[in-house]
Parts: sequence; structure tokens; C-alpha cells
Amino acid sequence: MQDQPPPACPHSTPTPPRPPEPDLFTWEFASDPYPAYAWLREYAPVRWTELPSGVEAWLVTRYADAREALAEQRLSKNPAHHDEPAHARGRTGIPGERKAELMTHLLNIDPPDHTRLRRLVSKAFTPRRVAAFAPRVQELTDQLIDRFAEKGEADLIHEFAFPLPIYAICDLLGVPREDQDDFRDWAGMMIRHGGGPRGGVARSVKKMRGYLAELIHRKRADPGDDLISGLIRASDHGEHLTENEAAAMAFILLFAGFETTVNLIGNGTYALLTHPEQRERLQRSLAAGDTALLETGVEELLRYDGPVELATWRFATEPLRIGGQDIAAGDPVLVVLAAADRDPARFAEPDLLDLSRRDNQHLGYGHGIHYCLGAPLARLEGQTALATLLRRLPDLQLGAQPGELRWRGGLIMRGLRSLPVRFTPPGSDSRTGT
Repeated sequence: MQDQPPPACPHSTPTPPRPPEPDLFTWEFASDPYPAYAWLREYAPVRWTELPSGVEAWLVTRYADAREALAEQRLSKNPAHHDEPAHARGRTGIPGERKAELMTHLLNIDPPDHTRLRRLVSKAFTPRRVAAFAPRVQELTDQLIDRFAEKGEADLIHEFAFPLPIYAICDLLGVPREDQDDFRDWAGMMIRHGGGPRGGVARSVKKMRGYLAELIHRKRADPGDDLISGLIRASDHGEHLTENEAAAMAFILLFAGFETTVNLIGNGTYALLTHPEQRERLQRSLAAGDTALLETGVEELLRYDGPVELATWRFATEPLRIGGQDIAAGDPVLVVLAAADRDPARFAEPDLLDLSRRDNQHLGYGHGIHYCLGAPLARLEGQTALATLLRRLPDLQLGAQPGELRWRGGLIMRGLRSLPVRFTPPGSDSRTGT
């Protein structure tokens, strides 16, 4: 008689089969990466992955590991530590920034240079300067809405979310109004992430670098109350920013500062329009003159579908372990903020949008010494934009089905290509946003 298998234990629970590994960096993934990130958190929380550029890197997806990696001093921001193969050379930063001598900014350097540079920049880019800028942000917000309010429809990315932060940061830096459309064109090329003509990003970076060098020369001779003049004047124990450092800081404020806010406004508006009960809560709160839900709400929008999908590049300076995984010296590491901020081990019901969420230490603007210096400005712009849209266009709704919308294909940022909306044109006597 053949041997029979032993009977199954009546109290054992069979292990569920492992779901198939998801495809990463496809167009379907760009539309909704969160199921794939849930798989990575569960089965491969620190995973060696080939990126669309051909560069290979470790992806870190759990919240605890992400927070640890963001503060890990053995993970350098300096690309010089990348043990990069020939085919990957130069593909880990902003196209053209090396040739344009724009590498000496806060995203690419480590202590002690980072400590010195951030201290100097912080003397110019102060919370007081940001707070004093609030009326101008409101003015710009209303002016942009005025341009399309009577049409009853708009593309909120191109007509609102994109121009608002670029004009705001230009004003803050001290770029003359007559030159700001050039900055809009250069920024538009950079935000396409490869969707424009070949070499277009690098050419835009070069043009922006040349303009900033000229503007810094003019500000040295005739300083004002703007941020570039503040960067030139900033000193600490006799130290000043060099011209290259000032230009690189102005550049990264433009490049990183404006796109994160474009995506905060775009992603945030989209999330509100696809969660009508949360949007109605916020509108009722604003109508009652209460801004508390707006403040917690913007933090929740940053967590739920934030503007920065992956933190910028880090490179191991020596062997280390993250999440039980050995990382070799020279390996690139990318912290997936979007995955960490949906980690159920940290956030209750992480896939639920709750504008009143209080326990919300999200990583949307990073953590540690590289925490985003421009976060207060982005929050100001995001709160002002969303509140004004909901007040002035109270019946705002999507002008397309969610499945028809397309997301930009960049690696670091997460944002919509366009956001068509419809609304009832407000009467001239019903404006409440000015």
C-alpha cells in the first residue's frame, strides 16, 4: 500500500500564495503606484531595481526604514560617491546641472559644507520673509483665477497650479516681472521630464544659469529686499556664499521649489474632487472662517498623494544595512516617500483620505538635515491655492474621467500632466476670494 500524506492539522492556517510581482515604472504604474508599493513593503521592502534610465538602485519602501535612511549619515548626497557604471554616468541628477556648475546646492552636498551652506541660506530664507509674502501669494492666486473664472472650465495645471509657484518664487527671488515669462518657459521645459525636445532640459538649465549669474551681478551693485539680495548679504562669522553657491541655491529653489508646489496643488485638488465628502467638509470649515481643517488637510494631502514620490539620490559611502538588507559602498539608494507614507505599520487606514488626521508625521518634505528648506513656502502656496479655489469656485468638478488623466513619467516627482475642470462662472457680485 502506498504511503499516504499526513492529514493537515485542523488548526493550521494555510499560507496564502504570494501575489505576482508588479511591474514598476509603466504608464499604469504611474497612474496608481500604491498597489505596487504595498507589494514592495510586504515582500521586498529594500529592493535592488533597474530604473527606466538604466541606473540600478535600492528602493526603500517601509516607513521606519525610510525615516532611518533619510537621516543616515553614511548615505551621502554627493554624486561623487556613486560607484556608477559607464552607461549610467550623469543620469542621477538634474540634466545639465554639472555642466552649468550648479551642483553646489543643498541637495548635492554633505556636512560640513551642507551645514555651512544651509546656515547661510537660512539667514536669508526666513519664516518671517515667507509670512510677509502671504499677501502677494493671495494676489497672484486671485489674478490667475480671474483669467479663467468666466469661462466655466480650465486646465488647472497649465492655467493655475503651474504659473502660481513659478511667478511666486520669481517674485520672492527678485526676478523682474518683465523676465518672469522666460523663467516660466525654462521651468516648463524642465517639468516635462523628457517629454520635450532632446537636450531641452539641459539647454534650459544653461539659460537659467546664465541669467542668474547676470542677475546676481546686478543685485550686488543694487541690492533690494528680495531673496537673492538676501543670499548675497548673508554672512556667518565672516563667511559668505560664493557666486556659484548663490546661483546654485537660486536655481534649486526655482527647480525643486516650484515643481513640488505645482504637484501639491494639482494632486491635492484632484484628491479633493475624487473624495467629495472630504471636499465638502473643507468647504464648510472655510465658510465658517475656520482654517484648522485646511492646515491638517494640506498635511494629509501631502501624505496621501504627495508631490515628491521618491526622495532625491543618496549614495552609500561605506557598507551598511537598511531593513535587514546589506548595502554596498557606492550603491545608490532611493527612499520611496509615497510608499512610506502609506505604510499601515505607521498610519491607521493609510489608503483613506482623512483631512482631520492628527497623527501625521509624513515624510513628504523629507526628514533629518535635508528636510526641505522651502516647505513653509510650499505650504503657504498650497493652503492659499486650495482655499481660494474652493471659495471662489464652489461647484468645481472634474472635466474628465479619472481614468482619462495622465501622470508625468518622472522618477522623483509625482504630478498630473493636466487637470481639466468645470464650474459655474461666478457672477461679478459674488466674488468672495478678494
